[in-house]
Amino acid sequence: MIPPAARLGRPRIHLRRTDSTNERARALAIEGAPGGTLVTTAEQSAGRGRQGREWLAPPGSSLLMSLLLRPPPTLLPLIAAVAACDALERRLPSAVQARIKWPNDIVLEEEAGLAKLAGILVEGRPQEGWAVLGIGVNVAVEVEQLPEDVRRRATTLGGSFSDVEPVLEEFLEALERRLGEPADAVLQAWSERDALRGREIGWGTQGHAGPSSEGTAQGIDGAGRLVVALPAGGQTTLEAGEVHLAPIVQNQLDDLSDETS
Repeated sequence: MIPPAARLGRPRIHLRRTDSTNERARALAIEGAPGGTLVTTAEQSAGRGRQGREWLAPPGSSLLMSLLLRPPPTLLPLIAAVAACDALERRLPSAVQARIKWPNDIVLEEEAGLAKLAGILVEGRPQEGWAVLGIGVNVAVEVEQLPEDVRRRATTLGGSFSDVEPVLEEFLEALERRLGEPADAVLQAWSERDALRGREIGWGTQGHAGPSSEGTAQGIDGAGRLVVALPAGGQTTLEAGEVHLAPIVQNQLDDLSDETS
């Protein structure tokens, strides 16, 4: 739970353009900025997702934010994913559920497969008691304008540029509420939105020579690890830092690792 004085989003620094909100927030953390400090921008020149992937968003079209938390809860990526679903579902048709592709991508089930609506990147220095929570949400993105390799696995809220700020406020409210809940409530809420349960998945050394493995996703355990049933029997649990999803149902699923330093 966050201390009462650490109101999320205060102080706030908004930049017209920056390289990466996570980089700005990390620098502020190192300088001693208080928990709750928020960095937002209208445009990133070097926005990134997990494993160093580039986060692409036309200027003004997305919520691009990074939040400093002191101290960060153990299940922060899962808590953030549930809070994002809480907030985004308010802007989706009632029949559409925001779901979570383990550990923390927010996706919608579309005809072509799972389409990414939002991404979460947690970076931090646990030994120093802080973490930066980075979020990117496709609020007003026109998917047709994205590069082809991104377009085929992306989706959008279909809102306007004026919706970005309300989405930010709704997310911060949802996050503050979820941060105050016990871990079992968050894990239950996460499991109810699990997009991978029952799907055949693969993991291993994506993009490199070496062995890979396959199995069926069975949900998460109490530590937030992915539980996988193995074809030959038995099961294994996968850590976020070591996992990549292979292309199974759709052309390419994003890798699933959280980066910490």
